Amino acid sequence: MIKSLFNLPRPTVPIYVRSSAAAAAVESNDKSMQSIDDGNTNRVWVKSELEFPIRRIYCVGRNYREHAIEMGGNPDREPPFFFQKPSDAIVVCNPTATPTPTTTTCIPYPPMTSSLHYEGELIVAIGKDGLRINAENAMDHVYGYAVGSDLTRRDLQSESKKMGRPWDAAKGFDHSCPMSPIIPKENINLDANVSIQLAVNNSIRQQSAIGNMIYSVPEIISNLSQLFRLCQGDLILTGTPAGVSHLNVGDGVSITCGDLIPCKFVIGEPE
Repeated sequence: MIKSLFNLPRPTVPIYVRSSAAAAAVESNDKSMQSIDDGNTNRVWVKSELEFPIRRIYCVGRNYREHAIEMGGNPDREPPFFFQKPSDAIVVCNPTATPTPTTTTCIPYPPMTSSLHYEGELIVAIGKDGLRINAENAMDHVYGYAVGSDLTRRDLQSESKKMGRPWDAAKGFDHSCPMSPIIPKENINLDANVSIQLAVNNSIRQQSAIGNMIYSVPEIISNLSQLFRLCQGDLILTGTPAGVSHLNVGDGVSITCGDLIPCKFVIGEPE
């Protein structure tokens, strides 16, 4: 019998569901049920027994017009481009903590950079396989949503651009994709007017309606599936609004989008 040399489990992300039945348990302080109060006394987010296994992480570049301009790109609608992060770049952020160095998820400042940038993004979780998917049918392939950050070593990215080299070192480093738990699409309403917002130390740095994406979620899925077979377990980071900038050690980051569970983390000392 052939055995693997190493045991390398696939990273997973918790799934939270909205439940009215859990409200009574929360009110009675039932510690056996992990839940998050969304402010509605009749409904809370409850941690499911299921987790979402991660296969691949795809990212869309410059999918908000203002961000394309601030990065020196063409703001007009051109074919989208994609890059990837390794699946183990995922860090699931504590969904119940206030962002301080002692109570929330800590992302160590990465090596070989002096310009770590945040990029707040809506994340789409794929729940059905497909190749060459039509935009009209794309939402059938969506399992749910989360929010997170495409952390970027901007100085390394700028150097790669100048030299015509890939962005792997700038985008795919350890801990470069902090994110919230996933919410199934049936449990959330994300219309075009819902705003995605990123704050650093309680100061809003990025804010835009998700309807301002150059390519919508169905269009992203359709375009990406022309290049790759999308499979269960894939995540797609859908692009970031304008306002990207640097992070320093000790900075607390909070990313929100509608009723999705926030993504909160603190930048820690380098490893």
